[in-house]
Amino acid sequence: MALSKLRHPLAALLLLILPLTPVNAELLDRVAAIVNEDVVLESELEQRLEMVTQQISARGEDTRLPPEDVLQQQVLDRLILESIQTQIAQQQGIRVSDRQLNDALERIAQQNNMTLGQFREALIAEGQDYNAAREQIRREILLSQVQQSNVNRRITVSDQEVQNFLDSELGQQEVQAEFQLRNILIALPDGASPQMIQQAEERARELYQQLQDGADFAELALAASNAPNALQGGELGWRRESELPEPLAAAISKLSPGQISQPVRTPGSFHILKVEDKRGGKVQLVNQVNVRHILLTPNEIRSPEQTRRLIEELYRRLQDGEPFDELARRYSDDAASGSQGGDLGWTQNGQMVPEFEQVMNSTDKGEISEPFQSRFGWHILQVQDFRTQDMGEEMLESQARNSIRQRKFSEELNNWLREIRSQAYIERKI
Repeated sequence: MALSKLRHPLAALLLLILPLTPVNAELLDRVAAIVNEDVVLESELEQRLEMVTQQISARGEDTRLPPEDVLQQQVLDRLILESIQTQIAQQQGIRVSDRQLNDALERIAQQNNMTLGQFREALIAEGQDYNAAREQIRREILLSQVQQSNVNRRITVSDQEVQNFLDSELGQQEVQAEFQLRNILIALPDGASPQMIQQAEERARELYQQLQDGADFAELALAASNAPNALQGGELGWRRESELPEPLAAAISKLSPGQISQPVRTPGSFHILKVEDKRGGKVQLVNQVNVRHILLTPNEIRSPEQTRRLIEELYRRLQDGEPFDELARRYSDDAASGSQGGDLGWTQNGQMVPEFEQVMNSTDKGEISEPFQSRFGWHILQVQDFRTQDMGEEMLESQARNSIRQRKFSEELNNWLREIRSQAYIERKI
C-alpha cells in the first residue's frame, strides 16, 4: 500500500521513522479496513477504542463496557463511515480553514471560562497532545459541514408545514415572548384576615412607590422580599407567560424592558415584577440600517498592497465629492451590490461580518467611513438611513421553518449515511 494512500499523516510518519525490520517481520501498523481509495489503520482504531473506553468509563460504575470484540467492530464501523464522509468532502471541495478552526477553539475555551492560551495549557497539563486535539476538532467540523451540505439539500419545508406548525400547541408555545424578570414578594399568612391583607397591600404599594422614586430593585428585593430568591436580588431568570400564574402573566404582558408592574395580588401574596429584558414574541422590533459599500479584494492582477492603495484613492475621491454610486458601479468587486451603486438595502446586526457591523454601527447618517478591512477585502461604507422595524412575523416564520428542518434533519441524516455506506467499497481486514 503506497504511503500516498494513507489518510492519517501521523500514521504515515510512523511508518517512515520505525526502525528497519527483517523482510518477513510483521509491520507494526497494519490496515484495519479499505474504504474506497482510503484506509483505516489499526493505530487509528486503537486510539479511538481507547478514547471511547475512557468516555464510557467516565459515565460511572453503572455503565458496563460491551465485549471487546463488539466494541471494536462498532468503533471500526464509525471510522469507516467517517472515512466515506471525509472523501465526499474532498470531492466536493469542502475544507475547514485555520480561521474556522481557531474560531471554534476560542468558543470552546470561552465555554470553559478560559482564553485560548489557557485552554491549550490545560490540555497539555492533562497529558493531551494539543495539535492532535486541534486536528480532531477540525475533523468534527468537517464532518458536520459535509452532513449539513448534503442532507439539507434533501429537505424541503413547505409554507403549509410552517403554518401548521405555527397553529399547533407546540408552535404557540415556541412563539411566546420570554421575559427576564425580578420580583419582590410580600407573603400573606395562611388564613390571613382582611386587616392582614390590607397591611400587606399597603406594604407592597409603599415598596412600589420607593421603586418609582428611584430605589434599586435588586437592593429592595434583598431587604424586603419574602421570596426564596430575595438573596439573589429577586432574580427569576427567563420565563414565558405560560410559565407564570395568570395574574402575573397578565401584569407583564404589556411591559417593556426596564418597566415595573404595580402590586399584583395572588391567593397567597402580593408581587411586584420588573422586566429586565424581553425576547421573542409576535412583536420583535429590530434596528436596521440602510447602507451601501464599495468592496475591493486582492486578485491575480491586483496585489494586497495595490488594493489598499486603490481603496485609499477612492476614499479621497469620495471626499472630493465624486458620487458614491458611480464609483461603486465602476470599482466594487461585490458584483451584486456594485450594479446597484453599492446598495445593500436594509440590514441589521447578525447579517454582516463583525468588522463591517462595527463600522456601520459607529457611522452617522450620511457619513462615509474611512477604508477598513474584513476577511472579504477592503470596504468603504456609507450609512443612508436608520429605522426600527417590526420583524416579528418574518422571524417567527423563519424560526418555525428552522424547527421543522431540524426535526427532519436527524431522520434524513440516517437515510443519507445508509446510502453512502451502501455505495462505498469496504473491505475489512480484521
